[in-house]
Amino acid sequence: MRLLLEQVLRASGHEPIAASDGTEAWTTFERELPPMVILDWQMPGLDGLEVCRRIRAHPQGDITFVLVVTARDRAEDLTAVLDAGADDYMSKPVTPDNLQARVRIAERRIEVSRARKCAEEALQRARYLAGIGETTLTLHHEINNPLAALLTTTSLIESGIIGESEVKDSIAVIGEQARRIADVVKRLGEIERERRALSVEYLNEARMLDLKGAGGPTAPGKVR
Repeated sequence: MRLLLEQVLRASGHEPIAASDGTEAWTTFERELPPMVILDWQMPGLDGLEVCRRIRAHPQGDITFVLVVTARDRAEDLTAVLDAGADDYMSKPVTPDNLQARVRIAERRIEVSRARKCAEEALQRARYLAGIGETTLTLHHEINNPLAALLTTTSLIESGIIGESEVKDSIAVIGEQARRIADVVKRLGEIERERRALSVEYLNEARMLDLKGAGGPTAPGKVR
């Protein structure tokens, strides 16, 4: 059976990697991460359904096409195969024509899965970059406003427009605006610690970065 599968796969333009039992099949998958796996249900060591479950639990196993070959053909058997995470099911005896048809189906599914994964990654990247843009605008606003107030008050003091009786209040304004800028800089220092969580939250349409700190006001609909 294994030789037949290898010959059909080679005739279809693929290079098969054979495994003699379920344990070797799982080890081979972990090492090679092939796009398609053909499993016999009943194998020494791990059976085909257990290998299938392990593949689906693997971080890279969600896009692998899994075909289970077995002599069992009852309805509950098919349900068990699908519940284990297999994409397709083939009853013995296996003929070259039937196997080639299954391989063509697998090829199309693999291409669709790859295209979908590329599209999802591109969308995540676009959203991440959009979040950076929103953060840049927020950063500009949060620093520019207090900086303008600070510079304006300083200029008024230096020009003598503000009288001595008002200098104390003006110094208080300068201190307040300087502390606002310092708070933003402090928040920027925390970006690296929050970076991983922030990217995931933003992809789920949550806030990306709170430059105002805990409890700070945010305009409705704005990304922090």
